[in-house]
Amino acid sequence: MQRITITIEDDLLAALDGFMARSGASNRSEALRDLVRRGLAEDTPETAECVGVITYALDPAQRDLGRVVPESRQRHHDTTIAALSVPLDHHAAVEVAVMRGTVGSVQAYANSLFLQRGVLHGQTALIPVKTEIEFHLHGTRAHTHEHLRVQERWKP
Repeated sequence: MQRITITIEDDLLAALDGFMARSGASNRSEALRDLVRRGLAEDTPETAECVGVITYALDPAQRDLGRVVPESRQRHHDTTIAALSVPLDHHAAVEVAVMRGTVGSVQAYANSLFLQRGVLHGQTALIPVKTEIEFHLHGTRAHTHEHLRVQERWKP
């Protein structure tokens, strides 16, 4: 890790300190690293490998979304890691879908959900990962399988 020195206006420093307090960062360096990571995430290559956490609210009765959304995940069974639906009342649920793939494919899937009438408050969080194939020996049984390794940042 390298140490740098920056010059910053008083108002911007006060805003940084406010962010630090709200986020729970223990110092300005942590807060700045978090803000820089988030800012650089916009430059994420569409072909980069990721895990995406897609969250949204929906009315399952609207346009039969209670059937349409699970069917859309089924069509993406090879990239769906997990899904959760939490009913809030008779007309609303919060859903979470965890997907893996390229940034472009995960964002395309999320955007297709967010465009559905009856889907509200859609957000996508992308986590950079790298797939590694590993060989393991469990007793006398040897096999290979994939591990998703979380990366510190997006790499081209």
